[in-house]
Amino acid sequence: EAWNEQLQKGNDSKKLVVIDFTASWCGPCRVIAPILAEFARKMPNVMFLKVDVDELRTVAEDWAVEAMPTFMF
Repeated sequence: EAWNEQLQKGNDSKKLVVIDFTASWCGPCRVIAPILAEFARKMPNVMFLKVDVDELRTVAEDWAVEAMPTFMF
């Protein structure tokens, strides 16, 4: 439910929403995480959301995520 609230907040904001599907065990996800954090700082007009696929498995399934990292816009 918190996920749906965050997604709705992004839609309501009229900002570009970037969703990062990630996992704690994903090496490439750990490498790209600081880059995405820097993007978020530099681009306040973009909303960055992070989804841990192990914690929110149903969200990942709903979005047909099969590999990490996966980015949706």
